Amino acid sequence: MTFVSKYFIILTTLWWGIITFNSCRTEEEEFIQAPDETLLTVNSKVASLMLKTASNDGSIDNIIDQSNCFNIKHPFEVTANGEDIIIKSIEDYKIVEYIFDDDDDDIDNLIIKFPVNIILNDFSEVKINTQSQLNSYSNNCNGENEADDDIECIDFNYPMSASVFNSNNDLISTKTFTEDSSLFRFIKNMDSNYFVSINFPITVKLWDDTEIIINSLYQLESTIDLHKNDCDEDDDYNYNDDDCDDCNVDDLIDFLTSCSNWTVDKLERYNTNYDDAYDGYVFNFYSNGTVSSYWSGITVYGTYTASGSGNNITVTINIPQLPYCNNDWILHEISKYTETKVDLRVGYGDRMRYKNDCN
Repeated sequence: MTFVSKYFIILTTLWWGIITFNSCRTEEEEFIQAPDETLLTVNSKVASLMLKTASNDGSIDNIIDQSNCFNIKHPFEVTANGEDIIIKSIEDYKIVEYIFDDDDDDIDNLIIKFPVNIILNDFSEVKINTQSQLNSYSNNCNGENEADDDIECIDFNYPMSASVFNSNNDLISTKTFTEDSSLFRFIKNMDSNYFVSINFPITVKLWDDTEIIINSLYQLESTIDLHKNDCDEDDDYNYNDDDCDDCNVDDLIDFLTSCSNWTVDKLERYNTNYDDAYDGYVFNFYSNGTVSSYWSGITVYGTYTASGSGNNITVTINIPQLPYCNNDWILHEISKYTETKVDLRVGYGDRMRYKNDCN
């Protein structure tokens, strides 16, 4: 029997309650005592899992605030290594990262222009006027990679809705949720007088973009439980460890072949700096897997290949006359801020970065 049908029975029985009062109470109690697997109730396990899934993830801007339990509300302004940046969206965090990545030998410095508003896990906002005030909130967060309550490996697809019965006033209503904050606040504010029926089916998305259609509270609870620890929630402050989450071989080859006359601006081999070794050399990559280098009237040729995905793309370069270029490199990052840069690394000692101004 559907939620609405049950409530219709309640209304009907109440209408005839003058004659059959006892049967009216029986029907109402029957609704209120409906099985847990059909109703979302306060303090249930599935409600707790939904709350943790819908809570605000504060780790997305760790490059700015180094705090996992809140994020800074857009827009706000920072100075990164002396360069002023207005942060208007999540994408702008990359600009800060590109500036920090430009030189591995310097000390990165970031200054936040106050006041700013921070958004806590429960989506409440707090105005912050000083760095020391921000630090006091940071100190209350769990540290790097420490377990926290929010579930980041699974997300709800919106909109979704629920039918709600309030036993205090016998009112029934429909609630529609369009984002995490509205769902979080609803579940957070539920009390024992609320009986909630989620309008299934709903869809959830896993960390790898897999979508699962959910048809019951039981399936929702088991799905969140099964996948809540599937991914790295990236609750550390090392913004260099996931630079190529979205990298793919096709994009890399497109960057390399669509721009001409690349130069090498970073080169380290065997823990030795060779930044100037290929000063004045220009490199061109071709779609057939050939790479050429030209300097002082001389042109040499070699090959390159790329395979893998994400943070595990291997770029093999072999130019016999230029041994410092040759390696099975790992693609570390493709930067597109002011200049296009392709950063290749192996371990902690080898690095080669091509740059181009064709951005």
